Amino acid sequence: MSKHSKNCLGLQVGQASLTGPRERNEDYCGVATPEGIDLENKGAMLAVADGIGGHKGGREAAEYTVRGLLADYFATPDTWGVPRAIETVTTALNRWVIAEASRNPELSGMATTLSALVLRGRRYYTAHIGDSRIYRLREGELIALTVDHVWEHPELNNVLSRAIGLDPRVLLDFSDGDLAVGDRFMLISDGVWGVLADALMAEVLLDHPEPQAVATALTSLALAQGGHDNASAVVVDVLSLPPVGLRDSLESAANLPLPHKLKVGHGLDGYVVEEILHDARETLLYRVSNPRNGQQLVLKTLQPSLDGDGAAASGLLMEEWRARRVVSPAFPQVVPTEQRSCLYYLMTWHPGASLQRRLDSGQHFPVGEAVGWGMALLKAVASLHRLDIVHRDIKADNVHLGTDGVLRLLDLGVALSLGDIKDEAPPGVAGTPSYMAPELFAGAGPTTGHDLYAVGVTLYFLLTRKYPYGEIEPFQSPKFTEPVRPTRWRPEIPGWLENILLKAVARDAGDRFETAEEFLLALQRGANRPIAAPSRQPLIQRNPLQTWKVLAGLSILLNFVLLLILLR
Repeated sequence: MSKHSKNCLGLQVGQASLTGPRERNEDYCGVATPEGIDLENKGAMLAVADGIGGHKGGREAAEYTVRGLLADYFATPDTWGVPRAIETVTTALNRWVIAEASRNPELSGMATTLSALVLRGRRYYTAHIGDSRIYRLREGELIALTVDHVWEHPELNNVLSRAIGLDPRVLLDFSDGDLAVGDRFMLISDGVWGVLADALMAEVLLDHPEPQAVATALTSLALAQGGHDNASAVVVDVLSLPPVGLRDSLESAANLPLPHKLKVGHGLDGYVVEEILHDARETLLYRVSNPRNGQQLVLKTLQPSLDGDGAAASGLLMEEWRARRVVSPAFPQVVPTEQRSCLYYLMTWHPGASLQRRLDSGQHFPVGEAVGWGMALLKAVASLHRLDIVHRDIKADNVHLGTDGVLRLLDLGVALSLGDIKDEAPPGVAGTPSYMAPELFAGAGPTTGHDLYAVGVTLYFLLTRKYPYGEIEPFQSPKFTEPVRPTRWRPEIPGWLENILLKAVARDAGDRFETAEEFLLALQRGANRPIAAPSRQPLIQRNPLQTWKVLAGLSILLNFVLLLILLR
């Protein structure tokens, strides 16, 4: 199987699986090499599994696991990182294997090893559990990319310590690295590596130019050398790599120039500027029309001063990429462009105004109406979080209420895909200070919980026009004590809603809602199943300095009283 193009990831694959002297082949191999956008977004996947168990349980576990992984991995959101996608899928597969083994006596004790390799863009990713192995041959050097999961004991030398179906919790090893043209990867069961030494396998890999010939030679040689187990091998060659930094089909737009600053009436690629919506330090938003069909759209681009700034261009492209994947009426939708001469992207236009603008114009939101918009906002946030995206700048100014009555969450400019965050290069702090969770000011990394905190502040502000900890200015180092109860500003807010708001904006992350669904459920239940009021911390914990001042004052007063008594 061969796929090769100088402009994309080119691969050539071969595989072989031999039963050997055993009655049944309990190994199972699988390969998935999609094309086009699927190859760019998800990559190619190769997997080998070696089943263990009863009469037919091993084969059942191995085949179901590999088939399930190859099918369901490609159904996960593109915004998920490779490890998260594989872990999510294998967790479900593990539950099925355990359940089948408990239901069917013939399958009792069935389990399987699993070694999977994903090649995406210019990187590789491995996922591994059990004692099947993954090797890489580069410039004549063969190295193992996995470590066997077996018990370190003379009497348990070949007994697996980890496998799919062995334990309710799946614990896979993950690794990743850069690809190079000429790399050759090999996935093999223990029926191969348990018989052939690494030096001999390296010789076979170097002697055969075609992956299929290598796979056939390895499995045949293992049996010829006296192997008594099933022998399976999947071999893949990297023939070509996509351009540096290729994440999706939008990458080709990275080298486009930025448009000059447009005025009302100016045209760009057939679109006419109707209104300048936003002119910020880095970005520009225009409302444009398409004279061919009269469609109104939003055009987003960068300030001309950022022309040549690779980081800014990549940021805009990643924003478009994420926005394309959020297919929901709660977000503006990206409109494909047939051909663009400059760097920008188009979104649907929706007449209306942000909640902030409505408040500024004097609009008053009744409690019931505000709760309804809060629920709509949480549903939008939940759809983002299911894609592993955190918004990082939820606020009243980014929540739009259209004239069609639909609430939409705007601006993914500082949003992040959690799976793309690298430990060695954590993202900087982003957001509007008054809506940022307290731990962000201490340098905490972004989480979905910070979006939920911002939703709580947004709903609090929508009801009271105040912030729970007061307004926080940029570059300020705020001190957080206890949030001000919203009934101080608006007494008619019911107690059940106040408790929800105080929980949502609690100072400590552990006291807040854990998911958007939990927050939403609390609002939906309302007074029917109210949540408890959050406990207030003792004064000495909330404000130690004030506590000691009070104690010192009481001590002075007590000493003064005692002195008066003694002087009588």
